[in-house]
Amino acid sequence: MLAIPGTPVQAVLISSVFFAAIYIYQKLYHKRFVRNAHIPQLPTSLVWGHLRLFDSFTKRGKRDRHPDLIIAEMHEALGRPPLMLLDNWPIVKPLAVVASHDIAEQVSRSSNALKYSVPKAPTVERIADLFGHNSILLKQNEEWKAVRTRFNPGFAHTYLMENLLPMIIAATEPYLDILDTFARTGEVFSFDLHTTTLTFDVIGAVAMGEDLQSQHIDQALQGDMIRMFKEMILTYGDDKLHLPWWLNPWVYLRRRRLGNKISDHLRQIVRRHFKSLRASDDGFSSKTILALSLQGTQSLTPTILEETCDQLKTFLFAGHDTTSTTISYAVYELSRTPHAIKAVRDELDKIFGPESDPDSPSIRDRLLAPGGDKLIGRMSYISAVLKEVLRLHPPAGSVRAPSMKEGFTVTTPQGDYNLNNESFVYLNHYIIHRDKAVYGEDADIFVPERWLQPGESSIPASAWRPFERGPRNCIGQELANIEARIVIAMLVRRYNFTKVGLGEVELGESGQPTLDKRTKQFTVKSELYPTIRITNKPVDNMMMKCGLA
Repeated sequence: MLAIPGTPVQAVLISSVFFAAIYIYQKLYHKRFVRNAHIPQLPTSLVWGHLRLFDSFTKRGKRDRHPDLIIAEMHEALGRPPLMLLDNWPIVKPLAVVASHDIAEQVSRSSNALKYSVPKAPTVERIADLFGHNSILLKQNEEWKAVRTRFNPGFAHTYLMENLLPMIIAATEPYLDILDTFARTGEVFSFDLHTTTLTFDVIGAVAMGEDLQSQHIDQALQGDMIRMFKEMILTYGDDKLHLPWWLNPWVYLRRRRLGNKISDHLRQIVRRHFKSLRASDDGFSSKTILALSLQGTQSLTPTILEETCDQLKTFLFAGHDTTSTTISYAVYELSRTPHAIKAVRDELDKIFGPESDPDSPSIRDRLLAPGGDKLIGRMSYISAVLKEVLRLHPPAGSVRAPSMKEGFTVTTPQGDYNLNNESFVYLNHYIIHRDKAVYGEDADIFVPERWLQPGESSIPASAWRPFERGPRNCIGQELANIEARIVIAMLVRRYNFTKVGLGEVELGESGQPTLDKRTKQFTVKSELYPTIRITNKPVDNMMMKCGLA
């Protein structure tokens, strides 16, 4: 027979495809079944990893629930190990999910090898248009330290109390006016939406001394900045897997456009403040975080301008989003926990005088009077409420990326585990904060008193980490704690709140709520659950009705 022309070429091609397939198979097999085989995990697929399994768990409940809840269900199915692998590559890198506070502490603390702890993962780059590419969240090591040092003084407890307390209190006035309107009309409203506009105005005033005009019942009357931020946040709705840009390029382009518009607004503000600083004879009398950070700056170079704008973008988002969510969940938990709301009101009566006393000054007046800042420190039960809310409803976990070639080794009772640099490490606060080995059988129940008992010292400090711990902890946690205590005090003193829809209290045959003896909370018709909009958010935006107390 005659040889078919081209046969040698075809043979080479077939051989190349064959050996390429073997090579790809071996690489994929190593990635799926060898590289992280030492880390506990559910059965994985050569092609899909845990993607199909993650999808299967997602479909077992509310599909728009927060991915932390899905991961917690997978963790439970695996027997609750201290560490679990979730391999959703190639959508995202494999995640070593940390479920133990001991391991989380090893990752977040400084060491001889890692001065500022295991570096933050570049996952936050997907929200760089919201935070800015120069954000403190994206910086590592000495670059991060320089920015943190520059802004630390403006977030110090003493500085906030002495200089910025009046700004926080002033921002609550339009907020209370709006709630008064809802109390008169009996209208159902989104509590989280209006609390978000309050906290946005607070961070705008504290960080920049700007009235961002966020608080209006009619959203069309809100300022440009809040409307742009809201539009930006909506583009991240229910993004469970942190999808890469190439799966949704049009959304990424929209985010880039909005990010540029926000930056343009902030550049104008920074230039204006710097001009005032240079023109001031007394070194600029403004007490804002922006003014403090610009002191000593001789020239507003393009680098300093962009750096400052991106930190402001970061503070504007982080400074309003998580605080509003904490306040929303606190009001919800108090509304269905009669003994807790009574304890809060009793505490406020002791600090500020009985509400029924016509000669008793308002909370606002007492806080603005000399020594008023000291009263905030006396709100021990309110602080316990907020600490418990942040335990049960943490805003977000922390994703780290081992940078060393040899990876990062953690120690557990089951042995040592090497977390390699081809995976991310996810400190899952939802799981860590509900660990029954730490918090007991009532780990899933709202119990503020656990933080007031002498035995609180038996709860390891590392088991409560909503603001994270170690060098890379949240720079704004003091502001968040001060603001939340003030707002909760004003709300509980003035209003009664009733949840509507998800989480609504169930009434018995007598028409009265039924108290669950185990939880000491009113039973509800349906469970309120969180979704993800960059951070943890109540899925229904916390629909409420309110009346004057």
